[in-house]
Amino acid sequence: MTFAERVKAIALATLARWAGGAISLFARFVTAPRAIWSGSLPAAGPRVYFANHTSNADFVLIWTVLPPALRRRTRPVAALDYWLTSPLRAFAGRDVFRAVLIDRRPEARTTDPVEQMVTALDEGSALILFPEGKRNTSDDPLLPFKSGLYHLARQRPDIDLVPVWMSNLNHVMPKGEIVPVPLICTVTFGPAIRIAPDEPKDAFLARAATALLDLKEPRS
Repeated sequence: MTFAERVKAIALATLARWAGGAISLFARFVTAPRAIWSGSLPAAGPRVYFANHTSNADFVLIWTVLPPALRRRTRPVAALDYWLTSPLRAFAGRDVFRAVLIDRRPEARTTDPVEQMVTALDEGSALILFPEGKRNTSDDPLLPFKSGLYHLARQRPDIDLVPVWMSNLNHVMPKGEIVPVPLICTVTFGPAIRIAPDEPKDAFLARAATALLDLKEPRS
């Protein structure tokens, strides 16, 4: 790397850290997020936070409420075709959030999405994953889970999978709106689960969905 390239890389990293701090501060100002660790605790190292998906700002809220030391090692799994549509989005996705960018077009993929996520875990990162695969705009609390969480758990069965339920964020950033509505949000982290040996895909995904729904209406 030349001196000019090194200076450019340092400047980009500095700008990304500043932008990340500004985004986190703005998210806290708008949503006043409250993190509830119910059955699990913040912990360093590879793990997967899997959450309900109602807004484009979902992963930002999870990322924001994590302790700063963990935030720097936590990467959202996001759609490449969304985050690379403009230079500003590309900077946010690749440099600020260091997202694992997944190409949702099977015919255009050069890398398997599960391999991308496994590589990130093996490098020591935690991941933020939305098993529904797309924003839920229906009246159902959850859409059916895609198979990605199952295949990831099967590849790394020793990794903790932490369910995360977010409340009210769909009202803060309704679909189609660009100006957020200030509203208090909660982010509840539940007890981690792991895949059982020989557990069938449908059974595992049903158990993961139940673990998530249990956080929506905590049992007394």
